[in-house]
Amino acid sequence: MSRSKWKGPYIKSQSLKTKSQIKKQHAPLPVSRNSEITSQIIGLTFYIYNGKKHTKLNITKDMIGHKFGEFAQTRATFQFKKKTKKR
Repeated sequence: MSRSKWKGPYIKSQSLKTKSQIKKQHAPLPVSRNSEITSQIIGLTFYIYNGKKHTKLNITKDMIGHKFGEFAQTRATFQFKKKTKKR
């Protein structure tokens, strides 16, 4: 179920800082997966936690309107193991 339009996008308060404040910190910020990407944070770098490790994400203008969690996969791709032939 999506968030209602009259409430506006969900954005964690730490990602609302101005670009100059964020760039002074030098380190990418951790951000929640359910926060929405807005046009104010284009060009910044964030860390997204996928349950095991933090993934670095650079924000581009194509990502506006999506959520941070869409860009950090939480599940590994499954591959069948090859069987060896018995002699």
